[in-house]
Amino acid sequence: MIVRGGTIEIEAVDVRYRWTLAAFFAVVAATWWHPIHPAEQAMHHSLTLVGLVALLVVQRARPLPYASFLLILIFLALHSVAARWIYSFVPYDDWTSALFGVRISDVFGWQRNNFDRLVHLSYGLCFGPVIFRALRDRTRWAPMLAVDIVLSTSALYELFEWSIAMTLAPGAAEAYNGQQGDMWDAQKDMAIATTGAVIGVTLAAYLARRRRLSV
Repeated sequence: MIVRGGTIEIEAVDVRYRWTLAAFFAVVAATWWHPIHPAEQAMHHSLTLVGLVALLVVQRARPLPYASFLLILIFLALHSVAARWIYSFVPYDDWTSALFGVRISDVFGWQRNNFDRLVHLSYGLCFGPVIFRALRDRTRWAPMLAVDIVLSTSALYELFEWSIAMTLAPGAAEAYNGQQGDMWDAQKDMAIATTGAVIGVTLAAYLARRRRLSV
């Protein structure tokens, strides 16, 4: 905020943060309209809540650049959409059929619902650049560390997911994990997240280098 003539004016950058956060809450609210799997959706949203609280705490202590703030909320929004259909049943084929007259699974020959792969890819694409930006002025190893942190946290999440599943009945465990019969699901999820991080960090490093050269 800035004070001019005894009045308080909110800078445009503050407005962007607020509108982006409002749009995120609107997406979350929409996903809770007549929930299909309320218990499982709430379980998935426990991590959404943790991530959102962590973001707001960080934002209050040391505001993130708007691009980083936006990327984090994009990932959380995708996760929220996936949580409504417990990942395994996101009707993207119905969406593409209604919009374009084709089912995306038929186009690519998919035998499973792959929305979970998109979310894991977006984790790397969104968080890789955020971590890189936070580290780039501290160490020359920032690109490698950013990718490594995405890989490490992806592995930790898969271990967390496994530990939760071990405490649930088989049907509930499958509903939460969304393996869809793929015994290599955890490894593929980590690989896809890491691939997203490599792409995102490479692009972020390239753009940062271009900005430095243009100054």
